[in-house]
Amino acid sequence: MSISASTPSSTEPTPHTDEEQRLRELGYQPVLARRMGGFGNFAISFSVISILSGCMTLYGFGMSTGGPSVMLWGWAGVGLFVLCVGMALAEVTSAYPTSGALYYMADRLGGRKWGWYTGWLNLLGLLGAIAGIDYGAALFTGALLNLQWGFDPTPGSTMVIFLCILLLHAVLNLFGVRLVSVLNSISVWWHLTGVAVIVTVLAIVPSHHQSPSFVFTEFVNDTGWENPIYVAAIGLLLAQYTFCGYDASAHLSEETSNASVTAAKGIVRAIWVSWIAGFVLLAGLTFAIQDYAGTQNSATGVPPAQILIDALGTAGATAMLLIVIAAQLFCGNAEVAAASRMVFAFSRDNALPGSALWRKVSARTQTPVPAVWLSVGVAALLAVPSLYSATAYGAVTAINVIGITPAYAIPIYLKLRAGDRFQRGPWHLGRWSKPIGWIAVAWVAAVTVLFLLPQSSPVTIDSMNYASIALVAVLVLATVWWFVARRSYSTPAAYGNAREQAEIAEGIV
Repeated sequence: MSISASTPSSTEPTPHTDEEQRLRELGYQPVLARRMGGFGNFAISFSVISILSGCMTLYGFGMSTGGPSVMLWGWAGVGLFVLCVGMALAEVTSAYPTSGALYYMADRLGGRKWGWYTGWLNLLGLLGAIAGIDYGAALFTGALLNLQWGFDPTPGSTMVIFLCILLLHAVLNLFGVRLVSVLNSISVWWHLTGVAVIVTVLAIVPSHHQSPSFVFTEFVNDTGWENPIYVAAIGLLLAQYTFCGYDASAHLSEETSNASVTAAKGIVRAIWVSWIAGFVLLAGLTFAIQDYAGTQNSATGVPPAQILIDALGTAGATAMLLIVIAAQLFCGNAEVAAASRMVFAFSRDNALPGSALWRKVSARTQTPVPAVWLSVGVAALLAVPSLYSATAYGAVTAINVIGITPAYAIPIYLKLRAGDRFQRGPWHLGRWSKPIGWIAVAWVAAVTVLFLLPQSSPVTIDSMNYASIALVAVLVLATVWWFVARRSYSTPAAYGNAREQAEIAEGIV
């Protein structure tokens, strides 16, 4: 495969050495601080994907929906398709490096309505991701407290921990993008070192390990559904949920140097590094299972914690859980950064109720402060049903997947539909653009349908997959608000728009 970031063709714009000028050409006045480098941009997507968050948090789900074989082979297969989605999205990101990212791309390639609905889907997914990541961190924190001091991780106490984590992430994000970038850079090495430590310890310390046959071929179905193909398909949620959030590199492009190239590279690198490291982590955990049923029904409420306890003892498990919790905190912090930039950008184009407030930027830190608070506030509301239903956390993760995954495919589809009218950026796929693009669109269409399906049988109020309701709700909200805001909503015309730029300038406080 030849992926080029060098000489542009006649259909491409001249490579932009001045990203601030490029942003003005796309119609926006720069107001955010461009203090993030290429590694920092990669790091934010890698941190949001966070294999130590997604893989660990949904490991118990995977144990019931197909078991070891689906977790391992599903990870390998889903990772390959997600890499295609990421490469196709990176190509469009190179052409349109703005904080609005997906919706701005869709607007430019397909028109206002395409941009509008893409934006609302993307926003739903990003806010659902904050809720899912930080609630997962709260569950693991509760498991650690249970292990050390016999703490009872009830839904109420877990919610309190969750709210404290949200507050922490809001405060960290208020200090500016430079701190966010530093934390994400640390996060990369923390994740990679953490996976290496956990897998190595699990390989050396336990006297008993599962056989390769068990790890790669054992199928477990505790869903209530009889069709093994259906169960295996549902089990792909573990991998697909984890492989979400790599659009963070695009959302931070207005704060990244040489974003037309580095944001695109950041997306692709975050996916393939996570793909490899995640497979190693899942294999290490599965080989170390001592008691499958006991792990599923762990008193900690977190199956991976039980694997660590059984294999390493209380002290060893505590140390490993601290590694995991820290990684999850890095992940949630990065997701708040990405979501707040989406809120800022969408409000900059007058798409949200109260846009004049949410697009305000701090003159001191050049950070969209109100957007940060809105992001964590909505995430808190999304997790409230967890107080009443044990399956609500699964619903939150499904909301994340069902919102953000279709939003990835829309600009890719519109780019394919545009054909030669699409002007490539300096990073592109060359002759592989169309085949990889169509594979990406087909995969997203398949998983979107898949994750609307019920995950357990019989289907009750407690076990229902609420992703379909969330999807309908956001589409209805977007449609209703369209008729209210369609006259004010608009991405600026290329090469600047005096009205939008003046409004942005007025929003700096």
